[in-house]
Parts: sequence; structure tokens; C-alpha cells
Amino acid sequence: MAMLEVKNLSIAFGGLKAVDDFHMTIEKGQLYGLIGPNGAGKTTVFNLLTGVYKPDTGSILLNEENITGKKTIDINRAGIARTFQNIRLFKDMSVLDNVKVGLHNHHVYSTVAGILRLPGYYRVEKEMNERAMELLKVFDLDKEAEYKASNLPYGKQRKLEIARALATDPKLLLLDEPAAGMNPNETSELMETIRFVRDNFDMTILLIEHDMKLVSGICEKLTVLNFGQVLTEGDTADVLNDPQVITAYLGE
Repeated sequence: MAMLEVKNLSIAFGGLKAVDDFHMTIEKGQLYGLIGPNGAGKTTVFNLLTGVYKPDTGSILLNEENITGKKTIDINRAGIARTFQNIRLFKDMSVLDNVKVGLHNHHVYSTVAGILRLPGYYRVEKEMNERAMELLKVFDLDKEAEYKASNLPYGKQRKLEIARALATDPKLLLLDEPAAGMNPNETSELMETIRFVRDNFDMTILLIEHDMKLVSGICEKLTVLNFGQVLTEGDTADVLNDPQVITAYLGE
């Protein structure tokens, strides 16, 4: 059974087709890449998958559940989480509290318990603190738990955003250019982190990325998007040696 099955997905803005008849099938546990030149429609696909946009046509199935056109929060609760090309953290909040924001999907207490600080409030807060610290340790951020998110170096802000996404307990994690702005050492660390997350969190991962070293190093399969349409798809090595793909990138 496919983790994600996308069929005939299309959306137009002002009469211009941004994504046209897009299709993709991702199996559980895969590390899958979505690549293509700038402006090819990759982030638009992510926005369709996460409910930011509603498609004009097509369907999106997550574990055979139709999530097409659902609200972002409902898609997140169904099991899809994402990061963004431009990092979106609560920069005036602590590193720990950023992760706890993601945990609120699954750890709740009543308004009364929160206002009156009843035992249920402290129990849930304790559970969230412990879980948040576990996630921060995975990304070697536990020592910065009380720092403001804005005070972290850029590479660690990227990692914090991934940790917060994992806090929502997703089945499918979408990473939008996670290596953007990273130096080579940070990118190498990121590759290891992504592999660790896939293997230790029983995670399926779809990423958009321009860094071909990272793509070739971790992705098992690729879909190439160009002008909103699927140019080719298949095993990573085959796709990256496809003359159509080389031409698309050289023409970028």
C-alpha cells in the first residue's frame, strides 16, 4: 500500500497552470526527492499536499484516505508535516517552546485546567517537556533548549524546524529545501540527520532540494518537475543521468 498517492493534480493562478496533471506515488519508508529548475512548481506541489492551496483537479490519498482539499490542520492531524523554504519559527519563543507548539496536536488539557493550573495541566506540561527534550536531543539542540530560537545559528534553526514538524507525530514529512543556506559541513550533518529520522522514527520523507550531492546521497527515487509537469521519475541514478533532466537544469 502506498503511503502517498497523488493523481492528476492541477492548479492554475490567473489562467496560468502552475501544476498540470501532477502524479506521484511514494511507498512507506521511502526517501523521495522532488527536483526541478526554479519556478518549476515544486513548492506549489507542497502547498497542495498540505492544504495551503486547494487543487482545481486531482486527488491526494494518504494511506488510502482522501485528504484532497482538506484544511491544513486536518491534513497535519491525518499525518503530514512540513518545513518551509524560508524558515518559519516562533523566533521570540524558546527552542523548547517551539517544539512544544507541535506537541499540542496530541497533548491537550482543558481551558479550566490551564487557567486554574489543575493537576491535569502540570501532567500534560511535564509530558510535553519530556517529549520535546527527547526530540531536541536527536538534533543536538537540548543544550540550547532555553535559548530564543532567533539566537540559534542558521543551520540549527533548520534543525529546530524539522524537530517541531516531528513533534506533530507525522507519517509523512515534507522538507522544502532543508539544505538551503547551509555550508558543506552543515549539509553533511543534515544528510545524516535525515537518514536517522527515516530509520528511527519509521518516517517516510519527501524533500525538495537543489543540492544534487544531497539528493544523490539520500534519495532513493526522484520525480523531476518542469513547467508544472512531470518530466520524468524513477530511481535516483537513472533520473540524474537522463538527458532531459540534464537539459532542464542546464537551461535554468
